[in-house]
Amino acid sequence: MLSIGILGAGRIGSVHAKSMTMNPHCRLSAVSDVNEAAAQALATTYGAQARSTLDIIEDPTIDAVLIASSTDTHADLIEAATLAGKAVFCEKPVDLSLARARACQAVVHKAGRSVMLGFNRRFDPNFVALKSQFDAGEIGKGELLSITSFDPAPPPLSYVKVSGGLFRDMAIHDFDMACWLYGAMPIAVTAIGSSLVDPAIGAAGDVDTAVTTLHFADGRLAVIKNSRRAVYGYDQRIELLGSSGLLQVANVLENTVTRTTISGAQGAKPALFFLERYMQA
Repeated sequence: MLSIGILGAGRIGSVHAKSMTMNPHCRLSAVSDVNEAAAQALATTYGAQARSTLDIIEDPTIDAVLIASSTDTHADLIEAATLAGKAVFCEKPVDLSLARARACQAVVHKAGRSVMLGFNRRFDPNFVALKSQFDAGEIGKGELLSITSFDPAPPPLSYVKVSGGLFRDMAIHDFDMACWLYGAMPIAVTAIGSSLVDPAIGAAGDVDTAVTTLHFADGRLAVIKNSRRAVYGYDQRIELLGSSGLLQVANVLENTVTRTTISGAQGAKPALFFLERYMQA
């Protein structure tokens, strides 16, 4: 039985708490948060203890920690937990600074403990099926990967200002997906973005609409399309063109009912947002 402490009792921490308590091999032992009331509420819900972050990290009976706190705490907590001998699962990103993230990586390598980042889409059953078929050679050599990732609505401006921007906050999942599917890292990246959804996002120094192209050493390409607004729902699609065929993953819809009348056919919208779309992952 793996004893786990959660550091951060906000929305995503609550999601992970629910997930781990459904796993018979895990036990949620402790929860911490700067908001002590939130930590106590989450701990009470799942029969855990509300404790300080330092107590959880230093407790030898806790095997691993799940870091779901604010981004600016991630690197420090990863280092502290691994040096204390714990395995770590951390929400993305490690840090908004590449230099700080690499310094954290060096500490982790020295500590020799396992660290995993929360790139959950690798575990979506539809994407796993696509990856399995691609690796089995069912469409030959991959040549052009297209990833569509549109949010239903932009986040609050207060979030935009501290998120690190569209590329480090939102598109980071799609960068990971492209590298995972191709099994390689790109050698060059080109990107262009605009502020089309909300002028306030542009005024805050971010973009809300972007297209990124990843160039791989063997000539393969990946194109990622991001938008903070798709009024019809959470649009998450993948298309992979190979030398002998095409693999596609369509949206997960609210339901599979199609109504067909003399006026035409109509079906349901895509799932509302990431919790609904990626809960299995």
